[in-house]
Amino acid sequence: MQKTLRSPRHLRLVQLIVDRRKAAGLSQADLAKAIDRYQSVVAAIESGGRRLDVIEFLDLAETIGFDPHEILDEVATVPNTPVRKRR
Repeated sequence: MQKTLRSPRHLRLVQLIVDRRKAAGLSQADLAKAIDRYQSVVAAIESGGRRLDVIEFLDLAETIGFDPHEILDEVATVPNTPVRKRR
C-alpha cells in the first residue's frame, strides 16, 4: 500500500477542509480553540504534514459545520495514483 501523506487524495481532503473553514469565517486559531488543540496542530493538518484520523475528521466537520459525507465523496473522485519521488 502506498503512503497517503501528501498523496493527491490527502491534498484534496486538506484543501476541502481549509475551504470549509474559511467559508465558515474561522481562523486557524478559532478552530484550534474550538477543538481544544494548539493552532500549530491545525496548521500542520492544513499544510498536509499531519494526517487526520476519522474521529478528528468528524470533530472538524461538526465544529466547522460541513457534511463529512460530502467531503469524502469529493475526495473519492480523486484518482488514487501513487506519489512518485524525484530522482
